[in-house]
Amino acid sequence: MIYLDNSATTNPKPRPVIQACEKALRMSANPGRSGHELSEEAARIVYDTRCRAASFFGVNDETRVIFTPSCTFSLNTAIKSVLGNGGHAVISELEHNAVIRPLEKLKSKGVTFTKAKVSMTDDDETVDNFRKCINQNTKAIICTHASNVFGIRLPVERLSALAHSYSLPFILDAAQSAGVIPIRMNNGNTDMIPESDNYDIICAAPHKGLYAPMGTGLMILGNNTNPDTLIEGGTGSNSLSPQQPDELPDKFESGTLNYPGIAGMNEGIRFVENKSIGRISRHEFELIKKLYHSLERNKNVLLYTPCPEPEHFVPVLSFNISGLHSEETAEHLKKNGIAVRAGLHCAPSAHEAFGTTETGTVRISPSAFTTDADIFRLIKAVNSVRVS
Repeated sequence: MIYLDNSATTNPKPRPVIQACEKALRMSANPGRSGHELSEEAARIVYDTRCRAASFFGVNDETRVIFTPSCTFSLNTAIKSVLGNGGHAVISELEHNAVIRPLEKLKSKGVTFTKAKVSMTDDDETVDNFRKCINQNTKAIICTHASNVFGIRLPVERLSALAHSYSLPFILDAAQSAGVIPIRMNNGNTDMIPESDNYDIICAAPHKGLYAPMGTGLMILGNNTNPDTLIEGGTGSNSLSPQQPDELPDKFESGTLNYPGIAGMNEGIRFVENKSIGRISRHEFELIKKLYHSLERNKNVLLYTPCPEPEHFVPVLSFNISGLHSEETAEHLKKNGIAVRAGLHCAPSAHEAFGTTETGTVRISPSAFTTDADIFRLIKAVNSVRVS
């Protein structure tokens, strides 16, 4: 099978990731909960992963790296903390339901939000559109780094600066960018002051571009950021107190951590570090461009963006075949041994912006392991579709 659904989760995982998970399962113990050797070794690996993630994202304090079950969990924690008492948020028109649905839930508490229009090629226009959405009740700007449907990359550095110019926190959804685009919380400066954080909260999905196992998430806090908890419980620390501890990372890591997943995450980040984001991104863009230029020669193929370039896109491409629902095209590709994603991709707002709500789109997302031959087989399979 040719797997081109890497925006959902990367497959295959690097062998060291699988080996780390297997070892963690064979030698499993609850990290930080006991004094025996297995527990101490698990705690060491968790700490090592925390430090590796901190270094990868340019965080000078590893305790501000929080392990969560998913990027969605991280976003819910961040959003419901900042807007739990009401207020207004500015988001993009391309947001995933991981942002939209928590905001919809908070409407009962007086929360409102405005979707800013995104330009595919004009960052000035996008920033200006966000600025126009800010009002006196705005409490945060929440923004995806890149659309999981159309691959459009937003100018998040400038949008974060915009938020900070209005003394607003900026929450970054890095689900589709971590591992493909360099993301630095502190620009590598070890003498940081809180005001110089690039972002206030980064939420990431390591099982995608960081090649970690599914069921892993990250919430990374800026130096001047300390949101409320979404859940409370046992942390292995200060157990006599009925109150949730304030110390990081314990405050946000109640219950048993996904130790096998975190062990795998350690090796996934190492894999990306060794290959380098630059090499991975160039490889994936080369494949996407070959695909784009071939598909644009097929009169039955509908493309929704210009040819993706790194300045304005990540290496993700959506298309349709005229007269077919995206699911029908995906079924045809499946019969040819090619795995893709079709439908709305949990981002109906993006489809509303592009007029594809009725059909959804077929999404192609390569990985570091995708080859030229994989893309050529996909092109051949698309070209073999007969439209009546």
